[in-house]
Amino acid sequence: MSAPLSPLATPRPLEGAVSWNMNTTCNYRCSYCTQRFKDDRGRWARDVDSYIEFFATLPGRFEIKLSGGEPFVHPRLEDVVRGIARAGHNVSVVTNFSADRAKLEAFLEAAGPSLRVFSASLHLEYVSDLDAWLEKAAWLKGRFPEGASWNATCVATRAFLPRLPEIAARHAERGLAFKIQPEKQASRVIDYSEEEKERLLALGGHNGTGEVAASFQGLPCWAGSRYFILDDLGNAFRCYPARRQKRERLGNVLDGSFRLRDEPFACGYSYCSCTVPIERGMMPRSQGVTVSEGDQ
Repeated sequence: MSAPLSPLATPRPLEGAVSWNMNTTCNYRCSYCTQRFKDDRGRWARDVDSYIEFFATLPGRFEIKLSGGEPFVHPRLEDVVRGIARAGHNVSVVTNFSADRAKLEAFLEAAGPSLRVFSASLHLEYVSDLDAWLEKAAWLKGRFPEGASWNATCVATRAFLPRLPEIAARHAERGLAFKIQPEKQASRVIDYSEEEKERLLALGGHNGTGEVAASFQGLPCWAGSRYFILDDLGNAFRCYPARRQKRERLGNVLDGSFRLRDEPFACGYSYCSCTVPIERGMMPRSQGVTVSEGDQ
């Protein structure tokens, strides 16, 4: 187990966060998908009521960030969202934005004022009509409750990278946030050329962090205390790198073995693929943040 490291730690976050991969099912099969090699692409969290009961036991308020797979194909998505809201937590979602407008409106109704972030992934292998995408995005954002935000992301494959500046500008014209994510293969950022890295950084880097592949190794992070990853089987890990390497498991939320830590701990990973802790103020932003060339 990692040792606590507190002198440089950020203040204890008032709101925690959970990234719940609630299913492996998805209606897309993107060529660059990090989950395309999973043995089972048809699972979803079935004991929904037990998950909702678990969320109600979390200390304080949390942001429950739903993802998959594709959460909008989960048969009880709206029940989950209503349960999270009733428990006093906020709801965020990461989706490929293929759901029809009726399904999206039902989601908004279930979330109500608890909606925090709606993150739509623009998959250019499936979206041929950008005008329709933008119109649908603007329509949805116009129905958000106060305090909720829209966020679009796109994986910067080599094939798509030349198009992304124009796509970013088209989003900006409509007041829609747009971020890029570097392509990963075998859990690592692909070997972009220096010119390609410059293009990525000109677009803000990974999720607007100003980095292509950042390393926070050794820095104190509240992941494992105020943030964790949850899968569709109830297994919890400190963060995405921990889950990938099968380290720092926090137990299972369905069998009663789950335990959160109390303090921030040093990051033990040379490459961080997740921006939730840094965006939520769970680790320092200005000390030791470097592009990890060896991990790309």
